[in-house]
Amino acid sequence: MNDQSTTRLSPAAYTFSQLFSSTRLAARLARLLTAVELHAWDCPRDVSERAELIVAELAANAALHGHVRGRGFRLELAYRAQARSLRIEVTDARGERRPAAGVPGDGGESGRGLLLVEAFADRWGSVPYPPGGKTVWAELSGGPGARST
Repeated sequence: MNDQSTTRLSPAAYTFSQLFSSTRLAARLARLLTAVELHAWDCPRDVSERAELIVAELAANAALHGHVRGRGFRLELAYRAQARSLRIEVTDARGERRPAAGVPGDGGESGRGLLLVEAFADRWGSVPYPPGGKTVWAELSGGPGARST
């Protein structure tokens, strides 16, 4: 899909939005494009490293749990350089499947993704995306006194 757009709003605000197919490969591409964009925006390393991990988890969840045949997921990034804050949004087509960080079962190979999001984000949550989807978002801050990895 060629729905990529990068917009420079001002010297202090940047946005990125891309629609992806709901596949594992697309989830990996979402993480790689996040790294490229954040590097181009001179985003602090502590923020960009956490953002890459969060995007990887949210995109993988969108591809795996938010998949509806024929519909993809959207990644949106909004970085405010002056505030050193980043908002990540991943929107998928399955609004009835609301995310919840929980305790994974013993020996389970899944169920830890949202725990990672919770650990690396300063704030996160989800909101409905009418008519039938949802957006999972995370916010990160960098600089003095900010959370680090």
